[in-house]
Amino acid sequence: MEIAFAFRVDPSDDAERPGAYAAFPYDRDLVRRFRERFPRARWRGAEQRWFVRGTTAVQRLEAWMAQELETLDRHADAKGRDAYIFDPLESPYLTVADDLKVRTPYSRTVVEALRQIPWAHWDSEERIWRVPFRSYEELKARWPEIEEAAQRNEPEARKRRREERKAAVPEETSRVQAERRRRRYPVPGDDLPPLGFPLATLQWGVVVFEEIESDLIDDPAAGEVYPQIETDMSRYVWARWRMPALPEIYRTRPVRSDGDPDLRSNRGWWWPSRDELQERARKLREIERAQRSRHPARKASAEA
Repeated sequence: MEIAFAFRVDPSDDAERPGAYAAFPYDRDLVRRFRERFPRARWRGAEQRWFVRGTTAVQRLEAWMAQELETLDRHADAKGRDAYIFDPLESPYLTVADDLKVRTPYSRTVVEALRQIPWAHWDSEERIWRVPFRSYEELKARWPEIEEAAQRNEPEARKRRREERKAAVPEETSRVQAERRRRRYPVPGDDLPPLGFPLATLQWGVVVFEEIESDLIDDPAAGEVYPQIETDMSRYVWARWRMPALPEIYRTRPVRSDGDPDLRSNRGWWWPSRDELQERARKLREIERAQRSRHPARKASAEA
């Protein structure tokens, strides 16, 4: 890998905002020096380049890059290759060519470790990390962490951990989770909840009931999840529920008092308090943030 091709300057094609784009391998010290030289530069994440304003931006960037190239150790790659030959890393995740190619299962630990290695960069075409030989010693120092994280994220290892976690879940917890997925809740047949409004429940927090079945409950195992029906199961029917949307939570006026505790425990549902509504809203916002982080395109469309 020749250092001369590590830097690139492209003039901006925007006539209204003259300037130039700069691209170079990530290195903390190099970025620091760049920001000191160009304090008004801005990082363009979508294009993975820096933008420097000004009609003379191309000339200023080229002069700075020439200066940086002059200060680099021109024999660094050769020294790094010699160090590799003397003490090589052997791993299925590492391939040696003109530089060092690192290919692992996705892992945040691996990404963060490689980002800390000077001159290491992501090759989006080959979908690998490329590390020049001049950074070999740094790569070797971080390799145990990288290899361990890669092995931990192999499909078989992840599958094995899922099975172990599943086996470790207590039977009672598993039963509660299964019941939650059924989206049903026992309500007194003679004191039914209103449909379409956020209501608080003993087991599932604030939910919205959508449908109420007419048949009485005849499921002895249900009493293990819903203790309120153990004494008189024949009084209750199943109500189908869903999670409320954030706008529904925001529109709901909270009750001012907690109400009768005995009534809550027997009936199983009640109009929610301010704290209960705020807790449900907090969890719904957490779910939205998690979904946006998993689907960046959805996040962009929502912000637009």
